[in-house]
Amino acid sequence: MTLQWEQVVVDAANPLALGTWWAQALGWTVLNDAPDEYEIRPDPDRLPGLVFVPVPEGKTIKNRLHLDFRPDDQEAEVARLLALGARHADVGQGRQPWVVLADPEGNEFCVLAPRRR
Repeated sequence: MTLQWEQVVVDAANPLALGTWWAQALGWTVLNDAPDEYEIRPDPDRLPGLVFVPVPEGKTIKNRLHLDFRPDDQEAEVARLLALGARHADVGQGRQPWVVLADPEGNEFCVLAPRRR
């Protein structure tokens, strides 16, 4: 038996808008831009991807699952994501070497410091 990780499904009030934001933030390819299922991947042949689907309820609490990203330049990447519409988020992390941000619908994600060589 073999399992392959296909995608992470993200509930969204507006899948088109949120999926477009993440495609721009990550520089990923849009595979499906339907209003009820907006899918992006690093490129068409690479997994996993992100798929955004509509839900009637809004986000109310901290994510149970979040994505971590490790850029070469944390400060520059945080500034770029904030300029795209992300915002700082406080999930009780305190002072840490990573930065917690939220996407336009409030989903938290972390921007990690570069790896030490």
